[in-house]
Amino acid sequence: MRNETRTLFLDPDLEVEAYRFKGIMQKFPNHFHEYYVIGFIEKGQRLLLCQGQEYIINPGDLVLFNPHDTHSCEQMDGKALDYRCINITPDVMIKAVKEITGTASLPYFTKNVLFHHELTSSLQELHVHILQKEKPLQKEELFLNLLEELIRTYSDLTFLENAPEPSDQVKVVCSYLEEHYPKNITLDNLSQLTGWSKYHLLRSFTKQKGLSPYSYLETVRINHAKTLLEDGVKPIEAAFRTGFSDQSHLTKFFKRQVGLTPKQYMKIFEHDRQVMNK
Repeated sequence: MRNETRTLFLDPDLEVEAYRFKGIMQKFPNHFHEYYVIGFIEKGQRLLLCQGQEYIINPGDLVLFNPHDTHSCEQMDGKALDYRCINITPDVMIKAVKEITGTASLPYFTKNVLFHHELTSSLQELHVHILQKEKPLQKEELFLNLLEELIRTYSDLTFLENAPEPSDQVKVVCSYLEEHYPKNITLDNLSQLTGWSKYHLLRSFTKQKGLSPYSYLETVRINHAKTLLEDGVKPIEAAFRTGFSDQSHLTKFFKRQVGLTPKQYMKIFEHDRQVMNK
């Protein structure tokens, strides 16, 4: 019997469904959904029929279904399908679009397949974060950035460019992140500080600081973790005290920024501590 995996998770922060299929041979007959679907093929080749058009989709191809787009698909290469997608209801989509464009409108995506598209990796990163139940800030950033690119380039909606904003609000956000770094911070928290929409906050902050609010927060956390490790605090305790979900989460970001694991970094300062304690 074929080893199939079918996973569904409703993300409580983004209010979207995340589906993952592994090892699926199923043929899906012509059907439609009441919601938007943004997905991609990880493994396998499929014949997709959507809105009367025929596509051959492969790993790395991104698919976009509007509500009520009729579609069917079946395997072509005799191999099982590995597939990930997020499902977005119109209510959630309209809230996200208002954050991004300032208008409460539903987009209509004009292309159903984006072949070998760079946004596939963005969707994959978001999907992994959802299934791993990561904290909301980074997920919201990934979600809004993904939608912004798709809506701007592949939908019927137009964007009104905002005039440059003063940096006072960004300074307020930086101060808040630096003061509350151990806490679970959301874009809603930061939006309330500035009076900006979440999308406008994300774009303005990133433009002015050169990194996103989440990246800024992780950098602040890493810097505090370094101080704790220098003082001999164990990595698991340093992770807890600086807002990381666990030691592996700290290790991932610490090694990416510092080039060493927290344990390696801590050992560098062991000799100095021993000398001071004599």
